[in-house]
Amino acid sequence: MNLAMGSAVNVPFTPNTRYPDPAVEVLDPRFMGLRLFSSSVEQLLTGLRWGEGPVWFGDGRYLLLSDIPNNRIIRWDETSGAASVFRQPSNHANGLARDTGGRLITCEHGGRRITRTEYDGAITVLADRFEGKRLNSPNDIICQSNGVIWFTDPTFGISGWWEGAYAEPELPHAVYRLETDSGKLTRVIDDMAGPNGLAFSPDEKVLYVVESRAEPHRLLWAYDVSPDGSLHNKRLHINPDGYGALDGIAVDVQGNIWAGFGSSGQPDADLTDLDGVRVFSPDGQPIGHIHLPERCANLCFGGRHRNRLFMASSHSLYSLFVNVQGAP
Repeated sequence: MNLAMGSAVNVPFTPNTRYPDPAVEVLDPRFMGLRLFSSSVEQLLTGLRWGEGPVWFGDGRYLLLSDIPNNRIIRWDETSGAASVFRQPSNHANGLARDTGGRLITCEHGGRRITRTEYDGAITVLADRFEGKRLNSPNDIICQSNGVIWFTDPTFGISGWWEGAYAEPELPHAVYRLETDSGKLTRVIDDMAGPNGLAFSPDEKVLYVVESRAEPHRLLWAYDVSPDGSLHNKRLHINPDGYGALDGIAVDVQGNIWAGFGSSGQPDADLTDLDGVRVFSPDGQPIGHIHLPERCANLCFGGRHRNRLFMASSHSLYSLFVNVQGAP
């Protein structure tokens, strides 16, 4: 399925005809139990300018993902394979998630806010300011099982005219915790350059956050989460050795971390070898890699059994069935 996107060029994709798919690389024996022998990478749609923030709606059997520069949210339907525009303009939506009531929650670069789509389609603003100052450009978002929303707020969407509109930041890069019942917004991290993808461990006792403007390269940090939502014991969990660049992340029920991955831009980095998804064990060791012809920005688990990995990757959306479920 192709979506018109003006003059941007689609990336050719040819599915592998043999099993096991050589695009699914085992880096450590621990990945063998996560790989399905008779499953291969599929391209579900193409024609995006920068695909991001996928979220699965199992009750409707469809997936939503953001196409940020095109200022739209795309819907891919599992029953028909058709792709259509769900919302345009989208206020340059980026990260998407569902709250505990099943409603869509959205990070908007253009609105510099977090919104919720109500059951009747109305849009409710959940947060757009902290201590009277405008948020930067909310990037990625997750919802805890208690209904609390967590999101990252770097300046990517206001630093130019591609993923939003240029504006001077009023707040530092940060991670926030939003209690939807009371509307209380708390800044929980403010010492990180470019906080990006974030996810909880399966028991929600650990929060993982990607620092995408760390020098000299991107890092993934882990924090212990207290019952009151405060964070403690910051520690470096994954260091991709200066070449691979981490982006959006998702966690499976075993605690493995699945990360959107690509070159960090180092002159001697092998671009083709790094694009895709890198899988890390719970202790932060690389165990597998899903090779894609495009850099993967973000990903989520979905499908009937939550074992279908959806990968938003530059111009396209890909999927792969795996032998583990995403953490609910």
